[in-house]
Amino acid sequence: MSGSLGDRERGSIAFLTFICVVSALGGFLFGYDTVVINGTVIQVSQQFGLGDLLKGLFVSSALWGCVIGSAAAGWLSDLHGRKRTLTVSALLMVISAVGCGAAWSAGSLIFFRWIGGLGVGVASMVCPLYISEVSPANLRGRMVTLFQFAITIGIFVAYLANLGWQGIADAGTAGAEGGMVRKMLVDEVWRVMFTAEAIPGLIFLALCFAIPETPRFLAKVGRMPDARAILARVGGAAAADRQMGEIKDALAHEEGRLIELFRPGMRMALFIALFLSIVSEMSGVTVVLYYGTEMLSKVDMPVANALGGFAVVGFVNMMFTIIAIWLMDKVGRKPLLFVGTLGCCISLAVIGVLFRGADAPGGLIIMMICFFMACFAFSIGPIKWVIMSEIFPTKIRGRAVAIATLAVWVTDAVYNGVFPKVEAAIGAGNTFYIFAIVLIPQLLFVLFIMPETKGRSLEEIERSWAKS
Repeated sequence: MSGSLGDRERGSIAFLTFICVVSALGGFLFGYDTVVINGTVIQVSQQFGLGDLLKGLFVSSALWGCVIGSAAAGWLSDLHGRKRTLTVSALLMVISAVGCGAAWSAGSLIFFRWIGGLGVGVASMVCPLYISEVSPANLRGRMVTLFQFAITIGIFVAYLANLGWQGIADAGTAGAEGGMVRKMLVDEVWRVMFTAEAIPGLIFLALCFAIPETPRFLAKVGRMPDARAILARVGGAAAADRQMGEIKDALAHEEGRLIELFRPGMRMALFIALFLSIVSEMSGVTVVLYYGTEMLSKVDMPVANALGGFAVVGFVNMMFTIIAIWLMDKVGRKPLLFVGTLGCCISLAVIGVLFRGADAPGGLIIMMICFFMACFAFSIGPIKWVIMSEIFPTKIRGRAVAIATLAVWVTDAVYNGVFPKVEAAIGAGNTFYIFAIVLIPQLLFVLFIMPETKGRSLEEIERSWAKS
């Protein structure tokens, strides 16, 4: 890597920030791609005559793509590297954005949403992994949390964009009498909601060529001088020498086989990653993000007002993730997760009560969803990505993180695929009660099982599992 002698001796926080921000752009696309559908469900359902089953498939198609993408990403990133795999992710999301905008049927729209899901699944696994492997221990928590912060920015931008496009469509002032422009901006405004994602997708694709491969992967494939050069550029020469010694020692004791995950010590690491991944999504956060506008329309809130309310939700989500960035490496993972989980339980229960009321107040529901998202944003949301990217051995980290990420997307796909039927059967209020109850075991998990990883190097965490 190029850089001044001073950078190599002292390290460069600017360089570290740049490569982490580029990788976190995958999180922006993750957030935008998965939540942009919130503003399209009603329009697409009406245009293509979707029933409950097809509506569930439309919403969950991207999630099933995420399942496959995250599963393949572990193998791809361990074989071809983190950087190349990120590039593939960006390309898939660009293809999806263009394809969804040009969709000619419900089937083609579902297919291109699935393609986008492949890209999101890859990004959701590789982005936090990349950031974790390039960041020093004292900054790793907040740097990985940049990924979650980027997700929240993507969510917020998607809500704002949907609100803006819907406003243009409602006004019917697209500046064209007819043709494709009017079709995209007025008559079938959902098309431009999807297509707009191609712009940040192309930016991410271009920037992927400007970042280096991670030092842990380079060391794994025997490129020790290159690995040391990147470590020196990030943390300075002395830190690079120390880290290279730890990395070489760790690699010497690893077999690089997934069977390692089922040995004493590592079994607990796998359990922790899977538990956090599954419970995070069983909280119903994606149900709120994907179906929220439609749920509020059922309590007589106009679509434009519901979109505006969810723009506020997106803003709250983004702002409270900054708290996680600030406190993750100061307070630690455990205290943040406990307080956030407790807040989420309370808010979900209250939302359930409001939806069960005879005259559910949409404004108050939006307020409680904001409280839920605030608690989720500084705790459950980012911490699962931080922990799963920290606790596995270098030689199998890509595949191990892929397993945990796969659990995220399988849970999401099942939840969102069946939600329309479940809501129709038991009502929105009872579904929120279920979401609240699911989070209760996580309070005990944080207190008695989950370890604190604040301030420990990846190799120190790995050795702790071997000792246990």
